[in-house]
Amino acid sequence: MFGRLSDPAQLLPVLLVAGILLLVAFPIHEFSHALAAYRLGDSTARWMGRLTLNPVAHFDPLGGFFLIITALSGFAIGWAKPTPVNPANLAGGRQGEALVAFAGPFSNLVMASIVAVPLRAIATLGIEVPQLVVTVLAFLVLFNLLLFVFNLLPIPPLDGYKVLLSFLSPRTAWQLRPYEQYGFFILILLLFTGVFGIVVNAILYPIFEVLVGSPFILLRVGGS
Repeated sequence: MFGRLSDPAQLLPVLLVAGILLLVAFPIHEFSHALAAYRLGDSTARWMGRLTLNPVAHFDPLGGFFLIITALSGFAIGWAKPTPVNPANLAGGRQGEALVAFAGPFSNLVMASIVAVPLRAIATLGIEVPQLVVTVLAFLVLFNLLLFVFNLLPIPPLDGYKVLLSFLSPRTAWQLRPYEQYGFFILILLLFTGVFGIVVNAILYPIFEVLVGSPFILLRVGGS
């Protein structure tokens, strides 16, 4: 999320959520890429042992380390090992590649929606549960929505860039290739100028409220 954790009591739920992301959300995200590719004719991920929900197969030490460190500062950045895909094997050409790219972020939206069900019940029915449970559930929804929105930004090497290319003419897509090398620097610029936070928050929180159905449970990132 965005901003530093102002409440030390959030330390435990953030660590729990980071662990769940590493063991569940990240593997499901990458597995979704691998499954979509396999269904569309590319077995590369399957041959490399990535068509699995085993978190060990998808774990990236550096990405996991960054997730924990940045989550503690209130701004979660982490990643799993990218799923290998050979676009030449995919049915549907660039549209097939776009479907494979979209499958990962979409899985995060699905996970956020599933976790939001008990959170919505707590909010609407007034169910008394420990604050830790509410906080962990809310963070799980928020972090999964963050992964959904972030990965769909149309900036290389994110999934959203591959989705964008499927809507462009082959010529335009080819003309953009020389600029792909600057994608990482664009992301860093957006992060450190605060533009990324503004854009993502503007999209993330409305989706959160739709899923949960109650504004009172909404955890403000960098909250005031």
